Amino acid sequence: MKRIIILVVAIMFVGTISAQEIKWVTLEQAVELQKKNPKKIMIDAYTNWCGPCKMLDKNTFQNKDVADYVNTYYYAVKFNAEGNETINFKGNTFTNPSYNPANANRRNSPHQLSTYFSVRSYPTILFLDETGEFLTPVIGYKTPQQLEVYLKLFKENAHKNMKTQEDFSTYYSSFKPEFSN
Repeated sequence: MKRIIILVVAIMFVGTISAQEIKWVTLEQAVELQKKNPKKIMIDAYTNWCGPCKMLDKNTFQNKDVADYVNTYYYAVKFNAEGNETINFKGNTFTNPSYNPANANRRNSPHQLSTYFSVRSYPTILFLDETGEFLTPVIGYKTPQQLEVYLKLFKENAHKNMKTQEDFSTYYSSFKPEFSN
C-alpha cells in the first residue's frame, strides 16, 4: 500500500513538472496590467467546438517554451469568439446579442469583439501592442515553433521594419526556432 501511495505521488509530481500553463487573464485585466507594466497582448480567439483550437491548447499553449515566453513577454487572453461574455474594451461594450445557450458547444453567433477584430476562422491569435492597438491576426493552428516566429517578431518589434510581404518572407526564412516542438 505504501508503494502505491509513493507511486501515485511521484506520478502527480512528474505531471506537474511537465505541464506548463500560460497565465490567462481577461482582456480588461490585460489592459489594466499594461498601464503598470507595458507588454503586448496575445488573444487566443477560440470556440468550444473547434478541433484545431483544442489542439492549439494541448500541443502549443502547454509547451514549456511557449508558456514561459508568453508569461514573460505578453499578457495572454482567452476569448471565446462565439461566447456570451460582456467585454469592455477601448470605451466600448462588446456582447453577443444573438448568443443561443442551446448552441454553447456548437456553432453560435459571433461575439461583437470577434467582428471588431475581423475574426473569421478559428483559432485566430490576435496580437495587440503595449497600448492595446491591434497589430495583426495569426490564423489557424500553429505548432510551438510556428508560433515562436510571431511571438518573437512582435516582442522584438521587428514588424515595425517590415513594409512588404517580401520583408516578412525574408524574416521568416532566416528565423531559427529555439522552442521545442
